[in-house]
Amino acid sequence: MTKQSKKKQNRGGFTLLEVLLVLIILGVIAALVVPQLTGSQQKAMILAAGTTIKKLEAKVEFYAVEHESTYPETLDDLLEPVDSDGNAMPPYEKTFPKDPWKQPLNYKLEASTDGSDRMEPRIWSNGPNKKDDDGDGDDINNWSELEEDR
Repeated sequence: MTKQSKKKQNRGGFTLLEVLLVLIILGVIAALVVPQLTGSQQKAMILAAGTTIKKLEAKVEFYAVEHESTYPETLDDLLEPVDSDGNAMPPYEKTFPKDPWKQPLNYKLEASTDGSDRMEPRIWSNGPNKKDDDGDGDDINNWSELEEDR
C-alpha cells in the first residue's frame, strides 16, 4: 500500500452511531425545553393582554373625565368621540384594540356592584382559547386579578 491509500483509510469522521446518539440527545433536550418555553410564552401573552386592557381602561376613564363622568357606550366612541355640543374631538384610540391573540377586546357597561346607579366599564379579552366566556373562563378582564396559574 502506498502512503496515500493509508491516509484515505485512516481519515477521521463520525460514525453513524455517534451521529444518531447526538440526534437522540438533542431530541430529549428539545422535548424537555419546548413545553417550558410554551408555558412561559402563554403567561407572557396573558400578562400582555392584561396590560392592553389596563391601557384601554385608562382611555375609557379619560373619556369619562372629559364627558361629565359618562363612559363611552361602545369602543367606537373612543375612535370618533364628540363633545357635548356634537363637535368632533381627537380620538382616544386610533384603531380598535386587539389582544395578543389578535382578537378584538370586548367592552360593555354594567351596573356598579356597589349598589349605586353608577355604570362601570367591563373590558375583557377572550383569552388563549379565543372564545368569549363573557369575562369568565380563561378570559382576561379588568374586574378581577390576573391569576398566575391560567
